[in-house]
Amino acid sequence: MPVLRTDQTGFLLDGRPFRLLSGGLHYFRVHPEQWADRLRKARLMGLNTVETYVPWNLHQPRPDHFVMDGGLDLPRFVELAAAEGLHVLLRPGPYICAEWEGGGLPSWLLAEPDIRLRTRDPRFLAAVDAFFERLLTPLLPHLASRGGPVLAVQVENEYGAFGDDTAYLEHIADSLRRVGVDVPLFTCDQPADLERGALPGVLATANFGSRSAEHLAELRTERPEGPLMTSEFWIGWFDRWGARHVVRDADEAARELDELLAAGASVNFYMFHGGTNFGFTNGANDKHTYRPTITSYDYDSPLDEAGDPTPKYTAFREVIAKYVPVPDEPVPVPGPKLAVPAVRLTESAGLLDGVAALAPGIDSMRPLTMEELEQDFGFVLYETVLPLAGPALLEVEQVRDRAQVFVDGQPVGVLERENHEHSLAFHAPRAGSRLQILVENQGRVNYGPGIHDRKGLLGKVLLDGSELVGWTSRPLPLATVRDLPFTTTARTPVGPTLHRGTFEVGEPADTFLHLDGWTKGNAWVNGFALGRYWSRGPQKSLYVPGPVLRAGTNELVVLELHAGHRAATVDFRATADLGPTEE
Repeated sequence: MPVLRTDQTGFLLDGRPFRLLSGGLHYFRVHPEQWADRLRKARLMGLNTVETYVPWNLHQPRPDHFVMDGGLDLPRFVELAAAEGLHVLLRPGPYICAEWEGGGLPSWLLAEPDIRLRTRDPRFLAAVDAFFERLLTPLLPHLASRGGPVLAVQVENEYGAFGDDTAYLEHIADSLRRVGVDVPLFTCDQPADLERGALPGVLATANFGSRSAEHLAELRTERPEGPLMTSEFWIGWFDRWGARHVVRDADEAARELDELLAAGASVNFYMFHGGTNFGFTNGANDKHTYRPTITSYDYDSPLDEAGDPTPKYTAFREVIAKYVPVPDEPVPVPGPKLAVPAVRLTESAGLLDGVAALAPGIDSMRPLTMEELEQDFGFVLYETVLPLAGPALLEVEQVRDRAQVFVDGQPVGVLERENHEHSLAFHAPRAGSRLQILVENQGRVNYGPGIHDRKGLLGKVLLDGSELVGWTSRPLPLATVRDLPFTTTARTPVGPTLHRGTFEVGEPADTFLHLDGWTKGNAWVNGFALGRYWSRGPQKSLYVPGPVLRAGTNELVVLELHAGHRAATVDFRATADLGPTEE
């Protein structure tokens, strides 16, 4: 059994000195048919371990519903890692950050109006304990103590940046032990937060991307004995809408890696392969201004979003080879790519007109939040009747996160949380006009106290200073878009519209959907949710995994929230466009 232990200076595996050379690879950000390919490329770069977070919100979308199959078959992912000769670092949270929706915490927790996440609130701890029981019981045979690849398990995640309640961390550690986790536990924090996030008797590791020697010295001060390890060696960064694509020079990152390894430290690259925030799963940050993360999680990693080696792959492999043998095999070559130009989307369906086919409405005096509607992702459509005609001022206490406003089906404006917009002036053509507000959850906040991030219209909605009452709230998670009444597009649509078309594929392969001239929305290929697009960038294309396609006829559906298209066309190209770069 390859049991991991520690001594005064480092790790021991089966009693022999061992250096963890790990890379972040999140199974939930990669199509499951591509797991084996990515794991093989990790081994070929010289890694002996892979690390993954666990998204509680996907595994347990409702308190009474647990999922661990398909793209969430974590035991299979771990088995594939073992088959490749790789160990595994498991990071089950319960909070993971990861620029992931809500930091991985399920939205149904927020249905409790006063719940305190990541604390000793009994409701939160009871939910965590139940989650660990269901998640980890089937994983116990995969622990290293029982002959499996899982060497160690993380306790919480960067808790020192959030709080300093050691008793809370002790409960999380005890919960892991009660389920049967008997491999080493570890915490991870940024250097300034090490003292607050550490747990007595548990290995403390540090997260950083530069000044390696300095930060390792801080870790040694905090922990005079034991291994030196960075659990997140930041070799790239994530992107947000409206900014530039962040990249980091490969040679500079390789020099930092060399400094770290020369100090005798172990490392986990964040990320080895970033992958994609498919569907609606991206998170957001809110440090006084809300900033949603884009669909791509390319992260400027050694493997790009399509799993192809980048200059960092070769640079890091050469550094690793100075310290340990790397496989005597060539660097993997880029995989085949597909191009299908000028795909026409000839059918369409108005979203506002077709909502009755998607979900029933719920009547109430005030707008209901997504959490009250038991909804995780997507949109909510709020409807009410305007009592008066003429000029009007609409005021909303809190918009979470982007509200498109319509009067009798005509767009009259947009309110955006990111721009701190709460009011809108418009003209009501008649008393009894129908007011519709389509609110998009652009991603729950994944870091800091803002994780208590409920979605929809929060608080009162006022019209000329008087509260509007009598609402219908309709959840639109858009898990499927095939129930709408599509018809041949005869005229330019007005308002949010789903466009549908087909295209032919000979041999399926990875490709990139380019939506030049489109404004904002989402896309699906053969029912698989690719993610969000937005003309503000930086991202200008959506990654389409080859396994999503099939030989023959394929279906594409695009939800366009703004600009109408009568002759709607898109391109599938062999190259991505993640926008202008910023170093």
